[in-house]
Amino acid sequence: MASSPPPPAHPLPALASSHFLSLPRPDPSSFTPQAGVPDTSTLAAHDFDVDTRTGFMPPQPPLARLPIEWEAWETMLADATEQHLQLGDKPGLSDAEKAKSERWRQRVRDMPVLPTADLVGSERQLRRAHHVLAWIMHFYIHSLPPSEPVVIPRSITLPHLRVSAHLRLPPVLTYSDDVLYNWDYLRPPSPSITPGADSDEDEDAAIPTLYNLRIQSSFTSTPSESEFYLSSARIELAGTRALALMRATMDEAFVSDALAFRRIARYLLSLADIIDELTALLMRVREGCDPDVFWGEIRPWFKGEDSSTAGGKWVWEGLGEAGAEDLDAPTELSGPSAGQSSLVHALDVFLGVDRYSHDASLTGHKADGGAEKRAAPSFLTRMQAYMPRHHRAFLTHLSANPRPLRDLVISAAASSSQSAATSPSSPPSLDILAAYNAAVASLRRFRDAHMTIVALYILGPARRAKQASEVGLGATGNGAGAHPELRAHAHPEFNAAVEKDGDAPEKGTGGTDLVMFLKGVRDRTAGAVLPS
Repeated sequence: MASSPPPPAHPLPALASSHFLSLPRPDPSSFTPQAGVPDTSTLAAHDFDVDTRTGFMPPQPPLARLPIEWEAWETMLADATEQHLQLGDKPGLSDAEKAKSERWRQRVRDMPVLPTADLVGSERQLRRAHHVLAWIMHFYIHSLPPSEPVVIPRSITLPHLRVSAHLRLPPVLTYSDDVLYNWDYLRPPSPSITPGADSDEDEDAAIPTLYNLRIQSSFTSTPSESEFYLSSARIELAGTRALALMRATMDEAFVSDALAFRRIARYLLSLADIIDELTALLMRVREGCDPDVFWGEIRPWFKGEDSSTAGGKWVWEGLGEAGAEDLDAPTELSGPSAGQSSLVHALDVFLGVDRYSHDASLTGHKADGGAEKRAAPSFLTRMQAYMPRHHRAFLTHLSANPRPLRDLVISAAASSSQSAATSPSSPPSLDILAAYNAAVASLRRFRDAHMTIVALYILGPARRAKQASEVGLGATGNGAGAHPELRAHAHPEFNAAVEKDGDAPEKGTGGTDLVMFLKGVRDRTAGAVLPS
């Protein structure tokens, strides 16, 4: 088993006990969602649900099962998994498989509408309820025959919309359902060690590590699906050190003297190293996730309404009925996407790259006539609605930083260029400029790697399946005909995996034209490098 990444080259100072990232994580049982939007007037960890040791991942395993009052939901999800329900558009689906799926769907339709009021006092229970209901809903929708309209039964519609309203999340599968709140220990800590114990040593021993994770829920029960989720979970955990570097840099930015500039430069170089480590973790998904299994058997379960190949609207049964007058039909129904990772958004915002990567022109769609939709929010901005609300609040507060890093670097570089002629030594602010550009360059490399993974896991298999369907051979082929925009930047071994130029664009689970969107974000990130 591979070891976890090494610590950063430049060690960080210890966090002060009073610092916002050192404050204890909130007790989910005491949280009341009706209290309102998280307070963003302070940088307290209990407002943002960010942990010093695990970042956006919870430091304890998410709830594995709801209390007995909601056992019907848990049973329905467990049965869908144990019965290995198949995609409704799976080629060669047998009559027995169709009948098995329909029997399960009938049980979902017959299930009573369970109340949700008693879930409201527990954040962990609300998260588990959203997870279970979203998975049941996706099992239901994507096991339907392609010719059938999507009508979500009231037994799912009503509780799912209520739970989602409390969490301020769309009623659809999200990255947090698949990754942040879909894990447990691979090897549980000693029975004598309890998460949340008073002992610091016991608490640290119970913290999840990169290679001591397993997933809770799966559509296919395949190793490839597990690895797909765990790859993202490892990136989230490894990215915790990046959040600490952001904190240290922001502290020094308020001082802005020569010593602070030198420290910021060191922190940014360490940040570049960490982002490169995240890139390496991203590429390691290839070791355990088979591209054709992912594309043909796993990915279709993720699709939301806006990425459905059938293109039909989802109908929510029970809306408008007595007792449901307060519920509205949802308008945001994209599937889970890496674009919903708060960690990657935080890197963008901290480095000031978000004004480029989140540009309103990067919707990932084209309007009639080929013009980009500039009136719509960017895809990455829209994906923030799919993040846990505390994490959205974190990004909002980070965006409101009164001393933005990029502005500080630009100002320092301008000041240094004016005084360089009279200074006998290299001004420390020029070191900041080089270190900042190194961090941005590492983020661009991360996005290059993401393009490579998309080429390998989506565009290549899609191209091979299209070729095979044309000759009637099944999902085989050599994937020839790489898209020229990715051929120039993806690793050579994956060039043949990219869709052929001129084909209909392959959609992401978030509904984007993948080639157009990824190229746009990558190029805008590269464009954020400052002139030296």
